[in-house]
Amino acid sequence: MDLRTVVAEKIPAQQERLKQIKKQHAAKKIGEVTVGACIGGMRGINGMLWETSLLDPEDGIRFRGYTIPECKDRLPAAVEGGEPLPEGMLWLLMTGEIPTKEQVDQLSDDLRKRSALPSHVAAVLDAMPADTHPMTQFTQAVLSLQTNSEFAAAYARGINKSEYWKPYFEDSMDLIAKLPAVASLIYRRTYHNNQVIEMDPKLDWAANLSHMMGHSSTGAMELMRLYQTIHR
Repeated sequence: MDLRTVVAEKIPAQQERLKQIKKQHAAKKIGEVTVGACIGGMRGINGMLWETSLLDPEDGIRFRGYTIPECKDRLPAAVEGGEPLPEGMLWLLMTGEIPTKEQVDQLSDDLRKRSALPSHVAAVLDAMPADTHPMTQFTQAVLSLQTNSEFAAAYARGINKSEYWKPYFEDSMDLIAKLPAVASLIYRRTYHNNQVIEMDPKLDWAANLSHMMGHSSTGAMELMRLYQTIHR
């Protein structure tokens, strides 16, 4: 099964679970908020139900309960004994399950199919001064992708709130797929005189990011896979 199918199977149970939590515990207070905590950047204030990762005081960060070494051992890799593929981490975070290599390869293929940027994204970047801070360029490029938002179109049609997850999923996957092209375009524009490198349809998500930035060695691609996996 592909990622969307697996997520779709889990959504009804999660929707019911959240309804029950709200029904039974909506009035319950969680901790105390002090002025000092607010001034300190909301430190220590629980403001969201978040289950995908946890910062363990002994083992460091855990993703769906798995430590980084456990993720490295269990998530599928591009090469035998190599670094895990970020697509596997994405699957784990969204489903709570360790994917098979076949599922990860299928997800990689789906992301490749979604990766092409609309022509107006480059036009938006070209309209900005060449010395614009890369993060400012990145923000504007991501915002310009809103024109293709499935959620925006569904919301305009009057989609039921219980179905929000479907366009959310599509928009999220589209954005994730396009991020390597966006980031590498900005990098090459800013630091390499706009000499853009096209994606390689044979490469996975992280390897393509490395390749399009201009670093196509095996070591660079493996490092990018590791970096993107643990920084999900």
